Amino acid sequence: MLNQCVLTGNLGADPEIFYSSEGNPVTSFNIAFHSSKKKTCWIRVVCFQKLADIASRCLHKGAKIAVIGTLDRHVWETDEGVSKSTYQLIANTLEFIKTDGRGFKEGEAKEEVPF
Repeated sequence: MLNQCVLTGNLGADPEIFYSSEGNPVTSFNIAFHSSKKKTCWIRVVCFQKLADIASRCLHKGAKIAVIGTLDRHVWETDEGVSKSTYQLIANTLEFIKTDGRGFKEGEAKEEVPF
């Protein structure tokens, strides 16, 4: 079964980075995109390993990106014992459409993704 999602949107806030118990970087952020009914929708994007490091250094609130990844259902239980779930996009590829250039090395073209 194929599970591939492609979204283009803008970050609602700066990415948050944390590290797994093994010490690997994990970065997450929300992007806003328009649904087929021209309604603004939000989804959490999660990046791992090298992509997580690049996203945390180069992305910022308002940046416009394209994300290719797999849709994943995240399930958890509240303190009251209620089961909750949401969907998140596990990123395989990021394309920077418009950023302010942070995280890029001096002299490096802003259009080029540093990986």
